[in-house]
Amino acid sequence: MQMNARQIEVFAAVMKAGTVSRAAEVLGVTQPGLSRLVAELERSLGFALFARVRNRFVPTPEGRLFYEEVEATFRGMDKLRATAARIRDYGAGQLRVATLSALSSSIVPNAVKRFRLARPDAAVTLMVLPSRDVRNGVASGAFDVGLAADEIDVSGVVHQVFVQPRALCAIPTGHPLAERDVIGPHDLSGVDFVAYVPEDRARQRLDHIISEAGARPPRIVVETIYAATVFSLVSEGVGVGLLSPYAIAGHDQSRIVLRPFEPAVHSRSLLILPPDRPKSQLVRDFIDCLMEAR
Repeated sequence: MQMNARQIEVFAAVMKAGTVSRAAEVLGVTQPGLSRLVAELERSLGFALFARVRNRFVPTPEGRLFYEEVEATFRGMDKLRATAARIRDYGAGQLRVATLSALSSSIVPNAVKRFRLARPDAAVTLMVLPSRDVRNGVASGAFDVGLAADEIDVSGVVHQVFVQPRALCAIPTGHPLAERDVIGPHDLSGVDFVAYVPEDRARQRLDHIISEAGARPPRIVVETIYAATVFSLVSEGVGVGLLSPYAIAGHDQSRIVLRPFEPAVHSRSLLILPPDRPKSQLVRDFIDCLMEAR
């Protein structure tokens, strides 16, 4: 004979109630039926759980030790039920987000703040990565939501345009170009320039505009993938650069001057999601917060 859940339930009830009669009342069974289930459990275990003393069930040392394990199991079941209820009501309790640098100091922190107010029970893991790594992480399922530049390979991910702001020309204070109201392709001719890497789409758009205008290109002194690095280098006077207004937010702008660039250069970012995976309520809520933060 093997022990079963009903026998364990009866045993736990006797231990909690302290008497067979009270346990039988709680469970809604007869005392003889309860005693029979306890006896069957003892036979299946191979040791006595109670000593019968003047029609009373007194727990044996083995019975008390076994009850400790039963209680631990019940606590585990309670935790599972609580977890199931939380998943039912809120979705998974852990949200994993990856973003490119350009949105990491503005939109994404604002969205996380909104999300935490709406879902204080949820934990957020936020990684700032190159767009390629954001894409690969989302495609593999390592991240639930990703924000990446539009030069990524979009095969293997669900994607949509998230933001496409007009880039501004960032100029060190005291630089001759800071006196101009608008910066054009010819203004950058031979100027020390902090550029994004050649595969960056905004860099490609700028190169095309300069070529179409027949202007001499700027002198590229540094190439980088991070908007925050462009901002820091411009602030240090290393050169002029192009920055999304989202990449500027939250930074000390006292050492740079921002001017519009004509013709317009737009930097486009994508919202990407893992393929073939239903969005949890938690993910849907975070996406709503991202949209509100734009």
